[in-house]
Amino acid sequence: MADLIFDERNIRWKQIDGVDHLSLSVLDVDGANGVIHVLFKFAAKRQIVLHRHLTLNKTMTIRGEHRLYHADGRLKEVRPCGRFTVAQPTDEPHREGGGDIDAIVLFAIYGAGALYEALDDSMNVAMTLRAQDFAALYDLDQA
Repeated sequence: MADLIFDERNIRWKQIDGVDHLSLSVLDVDGANGVIHVLFKFAAKRQIVLHRHLTLNKTMTIRGEHRLYHADGRLKEVRPCGRFTVAQPTDEPHREGGGDIDAIVLFAIYGAGALYEALDDSMNVAMTLRAQDFAALYDLDQA
């Protein structure tokens, strides 16, 4: 069977200020049901900011390996292409990144308020990402 490659040429990637090594494309915001669908692209062999998930996230790795790291940078888990994962909210912070190539992961994020907290190296909340932040990025794509 031939290897198929996910074609991202028509995706309009955006960045979030203060979050290096990550691009995203908000595909849909369903405010009535509190569900946001987002494609995240994690840079190869890099780690994004330390953060924690405040709401339920369901993910599907579309390309590459989605890697999760402990707060201290040690590898915690590798989610290969094709892996579907259900992740409950947690107070445990972590980092995420791509494997040998950029990883593209489809996220279904459930919630209407605060979704993620980015943390500094002292574990203080540096930024909170809310549903309306993703809605604003979605609106830009729809214009």
